[in-house]
Amino acid sequence: MATLDILLLRSFVAVARAGSIRAAAERVGRTQSAVSLQMKRLEEIAGERLFHRTGSGVTLTISGERLMVGAERILSAHDETLASIRATGLQGAIAFGCPEDYLTAFFPDLLRRYGRDNPEVEIEIVCAPTVALRPMLQRRHIDLALVSVAGEVPADEVFRRESFVWIANSPSPDLLAGPVVPLALSGPDTLDHRMAKGAMEAAGLPYRITHASDGLAGLLAIARSGLAISVATRSAVPPDLHVVEQGLPALPQIGLSIAYASSRPAPVVRAFGEFIAGSLGEPSGELPEKTTSL
Repeated sequence: MATLDILLLRSFVAVARAGSIRAAAERVGRTQSAVSLQMKRLEEIAGERLFHRTGSGVTLTISGERLMVGAERILSAHDETLASIRATGLQGAIAFGCPEDYLTAFFPDLLRRYGRDNPEVEIEIVCAPTVALRPMLQRRHIDLALVSVAGEVPADEVFRRESFVWIANSPSPDLLAGPVVPLALSGPDTLDHRMAKGAMEAAGLPYRITHASDGLAGLLAIARSGLAISVATRSAVPPDLHVVEQGLPALPQIGLSIAYASSRPAPVVRAFGEFIAGSLGEPSGELPEKTTSL
C-alpha cells in the first residue's frame, strides 16, 4: 500500500503556497531539483497530477486541492503529536500575513519577544492589505493573518479597535484652504480608501485623489511632502506627522481580528495567533488606543 511521507507533504504544501518550485525550495532548504523530484514522487504515489505547470509557476489541480486539505490536517496532527511527546517548546514554520500599518506599529517588539521565547519557530511575513490577504488565506498561501474588520461585528471576533485618522505635515495644513482637498489614498478596494471617500462625501466636502500608493511608506512620504492629506491608523502615525482633527470629517473605527486559512490550524499557528491577540488586545475587552507623539 502506498504511503504519504511527511517530508513530501511539507514540500508539497510549500510549493502550493509559494506557487513555484523555486520559491518553495528556498523555504524548505532544498535544491529546486530535489523539490521537483519530490513532487514527481508524490504524484506517482497519488496516481494523479497535482499541479498545473505554467510559465510563471504552478497551481493546484482539483486532485491537488484535495490533497492540500488532507496534507495540512496530517501535518497539524503530526506536529501536535510530536510536540506532546517531546514536551518541548513550539516548533515549525508559519506564513503570516499582515497589513503594513500594523506591521510597522506593533510587530518589531512583538516579533522580538516571540522569537526570544520560541526560537524553533520560523515566521515568514507577507505584507499586504486585508483585501489581498483574504484570498491568500482561501488559497492557503498563508497560515493566518491579522486583518481589518469594518462595521458591526461580534465582540468575540475582534480583539482590538483602531481609528483611521487624517494625516499631514501640519495639524492645520494650508491644503484645507483650497476649493478642493487633495487626498493621497491607497487602492480603491481598501478599507481606508472607501472610508475616506465615504466620510468626505457624507460631509459634502469637495476632494480629489491626487496621489495614490499601495504601501504605507508611500502615503507617509506624500503626506510629508505637503502635496496631499492622507489616511492611516492612529497607531501607525510617525512622530514627524500630525493628525488633522479640524476641518475634516471624523473617520470610523475598524476592528482587528485573526483569520486562519484552516478551520483546524496547526498548534504552532494557533499559538502564534493567540499570542498576537493577547499582546495587542486586553482581556477586559476595553481596548486602548496607542498614543503617538505628534
